[in-house]
Amino acid sequence: MQLIWMKVLTQLGCRQTGLYALYQLGLKSGYLRWMTRSPKPSTATFQYSIPLPDAEELRLVLGSTGLADLSVEADEIASGKVRLFGSTLVDIDLTPPAPVKHWTLYRDLQLGDQQDIKFIWEPGRFGWAITLARAYLINRDERYVEAFWKYTEIFLDNNPAYVGVHWISAQEVALRLTALVFAFQIFETSTHSAPARISRLAESIVQHARRIPPSLSYARAQNNNHLLTEAMGLITAASVLPTHPLAEKWQLLGWKWFHKGLQTQIAADGSYSQHSTNYHRLMLQTALWVHGMTQAFGLSFPKLSMDRLAAATKWLLRLLDPISGNVPNLGPNDGANIFPLSVLPFHDFRPILQAAGESFLGEKVLPAGIWDEMGLWLCKRQQPPKLRTSQRAEEPSDKTKIVMTSPCVIKSSSDSWAYLRNAHFTSRPGHADQLHLDLWWRGINLTLDPGTYLYNAPAPWDNALTSTFVHNTVTINQQEQMVRAGRFLYLDWAQAEVCSQEYAQNGWVSCVIARHNGYQRLGIIHQRTIEACSEGWRIEDQLFPMKGKKIMEPIQARLHWLLPDWEWNLNTGETSVDLRLHSPLGWINTKISGRNHAGDLISASDLSMVLIRAGQVLVLNGIEDHTPHPTWGWVSPTYGAKIPALSFSILLSGLLPISFLTDWDLRTE
Repeated sequence: MQLIWMKVLTQLGCRQTGLYALYQLGLKSGYLRWMTRSPKPSTATFQYSIPLPDAEELRLVLGSTGLADLSVEADEIASGKVRLFGSTLVDIDLTPPAPVKHWTLYRDLQLGDQQDIKFIWEPGRFGWAITLARAYLINRDERYVEAFWKYTEIFLDNNPAYVGVHWISAQEVALRLTALVFAFQIFETSTHSAPARISRLAESIVQHARRIPPSLSYARAQNNNHLLTEAMGLITAASVLPTHPLAEKWQLLGWKWFHKGLQTQIAADGSYSQHSTNYHRLMLQTALWVHGMTQAFGLSFPKLSMDRLAAATKWLLRLLDPISGNVPNLGPNDGANIFPLSVLPFHDFRPILQAAGESFLGEKVLPAGIWDEMGLWLCKRQQPPKLRTSQRAEEPSDKTKIVMTSPCVIKSSSDSWAYLRNAHFTSRPGHADQLHLDLWWRGINLTLDPGTYLYNAPAPWDNALTSTFVHNTVTINQQEQMVRAGRFLYLDWAQAEVCSQEYAQNGWVSCVIARHNGYQRLGIIHQRTIEACSEGWRIEDQLFPMKGKKIMEPIQARLHWLLPDWEWNLNTGETSVDLRLHSPLGWINTKISGRNHAGDLISASDLSMVLIRAGQVLVLNGIEDHTPHPTWGWVSPTYGAKIPALSFSILLSGLLPISFLTDWDLRTE
């Protein structure tokens, strides 16, 4: 235990560790309970005029299909149902579980009945109120205003300030505050928005804002989306309650930490510190809201913040699949979509990229489409944005080369592209996934990132999909790339680097060689070569001793691919294992072979293989005793949801160096 704490202090840094210790001291000493012991009454009045989009312009962007979809969703909410994390339709339940106590007295986010607290928190974020407001601005259906006030009053009646699970996290408080403000600005003129209701809501916004500063040390210790969202909540409260005695303090505090967060969490290349496409979207959403709102009050973002947001927009845009609108399900995915301003599915990233391009690049990065709605709400533009003719950022000309190592995107001429995970961590990783490979083909995600599923659950689902074993990479001697020290903490971070890149005639990267040092404790380097071929892909995984190391004992290597749950055929050739998959576009083929330390192809009889679906073994060849982990053979498209997938592993034992060859043939049969 002492060694673990020494590693935490060394690898996370004294500042973050100290801030977290300060937060824990505040909890255990009773200071935070004393600071939020009861709401202080005040007279608060809404005074703001945030620009709203034109209803007719929204109708044109949505079209008849989009309008119908929005009405269906709003009607569901008005009838008491909500889609958690963009997935399952459930009842809106805003009553906290008993026993109810002060927020500082909750010590475990796994509740007594083992329910993940995120399923309680999510409706309490009030994202559903934003959907009601969108629909109301367009069709003025008073049922949506009635539903907003009904559920707001249920929440306020059952969750008094600072009491109950909805007040544990200042981030949840800030997100609820912002959603309430967003919705109320549209519902304010309705006859259902009586003065007494408005006054009570304004006072609740004050109580929400007061909750954030006392525990800001926790958000600063995390230095992730918690800091951005909590700062956003303070800025929002100050903007809509400008005459409140604490408004100036909230504004200054929020502005300071919001921009410190942007400038330290977004790297110069645009990558985001949480190593997650969904948290990357959340970061851009908070920036769009604060940017648009503060512009309305005459404030401008610092140049460094704008530069980082521009880079972050380009980074995510490179990962956009132009056909499906999806991106790789990289890193932790908690299902967050804090500004649900589109009728498109949760996993469609075109709305955020179009809006971010407009605000932070000064141009629309996609052609006009239904994904333009978010920009109408969040982009408070002074002049019309430029229009981009291509669908991809920095589409190269024949004479242009793009040097990009983050994200590492490789293009093929066979209507496919690949993303190779190669991170150099300066903040704690969410997943142990170095050299994971996502393949995309004609809008289909062919090799999958498993996602997240659940954070707070009993084993084996206690944030289990972070593991190296479920990603598309190689494990050695049944060990992770990094040391897992908790549900959300990896230590001894594996670091990756791109060794070389080659380019096709059109300027896109066509071949990459990268490596990582996650097995340096074993004295072994894993190097992966990704090559785009005319009809598919070739992936070579090489394992060899580190410089100066002599490894005389044989090792066991496992190459893993997570694939869609399609019909399959498996055959063994002389020197390869052949897997055929029946995709929606026809049969495709992959062939896997191995080489020994002399560089010779290994007989297929010396390759062991395991095919698993939804935790159950379908094929077991060459391994006498193999018990699959129940989390293998699953993919989680959004939080709390998991669907079956095919987990295909090839095992090879021998003296170093050894290697795997995987050939994907995307010519359909």
